[in-house]
Amino acid sequence: MVTPDRPQRALPSVDAVTTAPGFVFRNATVVSVDLGIGTRENTDVLVVGDSIADVGTSLNVPEGTVEIDSRGGIVMPGMIDTHRHMWQSLMRGFGADWTLTNYFYFYYLEWGHAFRPEEIYAGNLLAGLDSLDAGVTTTLDWSHGLRTTDHAEAAVDALERLDGRYVFAYGNLAEGPWEWSTRPEFKDFVRRRLDGRGDMLRWQMAFDVPGDPAFPEGPAFAVARDLDTRVTTHSGVWGVTSDQSIQLIAEHGYLTNRVTHVHVSSLNEDSYQRIAASGAHASVATESECSAGQGYSPTARLRKHGIPISLSIDTSSWWSGDMFSAMRATLNLDRAREHLEAHREARTVMNLALRADRVLYYATMGGATALGLDGIVGSVTVGKKADLVLVLNDDSPTMFPILYPEGHLVYQAGRGDVHTVLVNGRAVKYNHRLLATDRLEEARRLSAVSIEHVRGVLGEEAWDAKMHPEQPEEDRIANPYQYSDFGGAEVEAREET
Repeated sequence: MVTPDRPQRALPSVDAVTTAPGFVFRNATVVSVDLGIGTRENTDVLVVGDSIADVGTSLNVPEGTVEIDSRGGIVMPGMIDTHRHMWQSLMRGFGADWTLTNYFYFYYLEWGHAFRPEEIYAGNLLAGLDSLDAGVTTTLDWSHGLRTTDHAEAAVDALERLDGRYVFAYGNLAEGPWEWSTRPEFKDFVRRRLDGRGDMLRWQMAFDVPGDPAFPEGPAFAVARDLDTRVTTHSGVWGVTSDQSIQLIAEHGYLTNRVTHVHVSSLNEDSYQRIAASGAHASVATESECSAGQGYSPTARLRKHGIPISLSIDTSSWWSGDMFSAMRATLNLDRAREHLEAHREARTVMNLALRADRVLYYATMGGATALGLDGIVGSVTVGKKADLVLVLNDDSPTMFPILYPEGHLVYQAGRGDVHTVLVNGRAVKYNHRLLATDRLEEARRLSAVSIEHVRGVLGEEAWDAKMHPEQPEEDRIANPYQYSDFGGAEVEAREET
């Protein structure tokens, strides 16, 4: 699709959008992620109430439908993040130079106790707005900062304050899962706050299996089975959760399709085979695996074993908070592995195995399937809930020409190109602005208060030390070529100063 001239648009007002009984996106390129529909140019998508009513050309629409001129833009399904520690968004960017060890020390062993329910609320509110702004309409909140049920109350309060679709995964980094999950107050919390909430707020249990042969996590798995909920767990994290973890889960009868394995990046062949046979899903957080050292991004191995893949952010304590970055990183790392393996065998890769449209699938339908929402969201399909994103930016040279829409979404577009976001048929972002301005200001205010609290608890010395961990010295290789004096002692002296 090539758009030679800047379209002259008459956009509906914000008031019209916020009160609309329905929407029609006119003349868009529709990337449906639905094999029956495919990718179509100059196509309309009609939303009536909370659902997608029709996909076609020159659609007749009910009276009162708000029309959004989508020429030059792409309508796609809302993206789905299957693993984000939302509460940690409060510390956005703080750990940019962390290793996984730095992360564990900060949250698990040292300063996780500094986070009150107020910080959980502020972090969840901030993360939810961040997700919606970037076109992520469904997020699994891997909420392991819940040291008390008061923390859990705050986390769910924040999710209910937001306009997105959420899966709340209850966890507690301060205790073993066999402790917190078997207490009466946990089941009472589930009954009061989570059961029967419908498709806008589902729930799971979140805990890990480090590999103790006694398998103390067994009672937590039993609780999940009794409560008929899924488990999400960090599997194949180098040095933390190993092949023995997978073996223990399997031997005790809990390795089923009701488990999502996060990272799955440092396991042996037998573990991948066990996961594949169980029908379980994988959640890959490629930026995390690259930087924190869980293992090399595993998408190639997962594909070979037929393990379904979804994508996730993990935590914005380190990395970006948007799925455009996650898709890009995933495709790059998969291709880097393919090239490196070929180079070791003195081969040249002539055609790439993983394509952009498949990675887009991971970020949409892959996530919906992993969360058990594939009949509800994840594609532009008539009858599904209207969780939709319009990627359109008349002010950006990046958004034209659009020749290969799926490739454009993965490699060219970014969060700044997200024009409109619908969740359950309601506009939450329009014309590049979040509509929940009151919640945005609330998140801004509460984040500042919470950061002041955490910084005060740590003290300035610890704050700076944790933000800037000690950097190891790197050995330099002596250069045997001395063609001239240029760049020798002069460069070394400049670097030392």
